[in-house]
Amino acid sequence: MIVRYIDSVAGHCGEGGLRWGVESICAQLTELGAKIAPATYYEHRGRRPTAREVTDAELKPKIAAVHAANYGVYGARKVWLTLNRERPADAPPIARCTVERLMGELGLAGAVRGKVKRTTISDSKTPKPLDLVGRNFTPLAPDRLWVADFTYCSTWSGWCYTAFVIDAYARRILGWSVATTMTSQLVVDAVEQAVWTRSREGKDLTGLIAPMTTACSTCRWPTPSGSTLPRSSPQPGPWAPPYDCEHDGCRQAA
Repeated sequence: MIVRYIDSVAGHCGEGGLRWGVESICAQLTELGAKIAPATYYEHRGRRPTAREVTDAELKPKIAAVHAANYGVYGARKVWLTLNRERPADAPPIARCTVERLMGELGLAGAVRGKVKRTTISDSKTPKPLDLVGRNFTPLAPDRLWVADFTYCSTWSGWCYTAFVIDAYARRILGWSVATTMTSQLVVDAVEQAVWTRSREGKDLTGLIAPMTTACSTCRWPTPSGSTLPRSSPQPGPWAPPYDCEHDGCRQAA
């Protein structure tokens, strides 16, 4: 980028009719923090393209042509197969990883079948709870900070949703839950199992910071004591955001 900039400026007349030379441009760029020596500029300018760069320049138009000829639905695999099928017999084979890399550089992608799943649909108007973690996920002891995640995966029987709670210190999964529907009860079950796991071991959860949401007033969230409070009500202990919820159409911010 710096070399291209110098090429565009070198030799042009500035104010007073003075021409900018390579040395003076490099000196000014160095003072501005973009350090480059005149010798470095000349070396890059006279450098010949590598074999990979030459191959990439030849393949990019072919990849774009195959992708466009097939209505933009071909992914890297089908483009790779098409290129190898159409290449001359004496030409070397084209690697699939090369096609994937060049398609990424060209911004090309194939069509994806099926629906795109979203576990979080943010709502900027929803009040956000205070962040009691401060992006510090290195507690000094167990049961100081729990973190939760909510995700999904595709199976032969359909979409499967899972939620789990992890102790940030021990990196141990304390509670988990799996279901075929994305509801708040899925996450509540995971937290209740985590609370039960620690209670069975006789652990004191006083001062625990754990995930919480305040978006849905109809859903209820278990506290370490086993009681439940509406999520829209203030919690008596330090519970922090966030986790995903889709209870009866509820959408909350992550």
